[in-house]
Amino acid sequence: MLVTGASRGIGAVTARILHGQGASVVIHYGSQAAPAHALAAELGDGTTVVGGDLADPARLASIWEEALLWRGRIDALVNNAGAWIASPIEDKDSWDAGWASNLGLNLTAPAELCRLAIEHFRKRGGGIIVNVTSRSAHRGDDVEHLAYGAAKAGLLALTKGIARGCGKDGVLAYAVAPGWVATDLADGHVAEDLAAHLPLGEVTPPEDVAELIAFLASGKCRHATGATIDVTGADYVR
Repeated sequence: MLVTGASRGIGAVTARILHGQGASVVIHYGSQAAPAHALAAELGDGTTVVGGDLADPARLASIWEEALLWRGRIDALVNNAGAWIASPIEDKDSWDAGWASNLGLNLTAPAELCRLAIEHFRKRGGGIIVNVTSRSAHRGDDVEHLAYGAAKAGLLALTKGIARGCGKDGVLAYAVAPGWVATDLADGHVAEDLAAHLPLGEVTPPEDVAELIAFLASGKCRHATGATIDVTGADYVR
């Protein structure tokens, strides 16, 4: 299984859980090589590490090929990597840069990996894609992160389209939509008293998201393909 952005946060916990369940895991990292290799060393046999900047379109195919070369097959793709990138309205250059960065990392990169995965899965008779989107895909994001919400909404629509269009090929696709998660992505943005205002009284632990991803990647719930599962601690309920 290939897990993108697995050097930290939700991705690292997902890799740890999948490995604990007996899966062979490709730990992808963008810029955080040291924690990715540390995780692989911790888990031991059944892991390998692949590095590469997902924001670089020229690197995407080689990331996939390196991951595929390790075992000669990939059963599941977890598109976890992403970033909450600002796109402030007041400055045109920052606005344009924010949109380009958000679309590149949060939509175009996972879309290309999905395309490569679908091609591979069709040859093998099936496979699983789990895309980590966001509650922002449903409700939109704040005015400083409009591009982020739009990109995650695109990823959500992509997931649904794959499930509908590729189910006949044995390709299953799921979306997981977290809210605030206690990872470094939230550092500096979550107010100290945020937890007190959440229904469960705490920010979602990454383990709650990772356990769900691992379950979906297991293939144990085939007919949930196309579903979006929210993990927000009831902070956002549809």
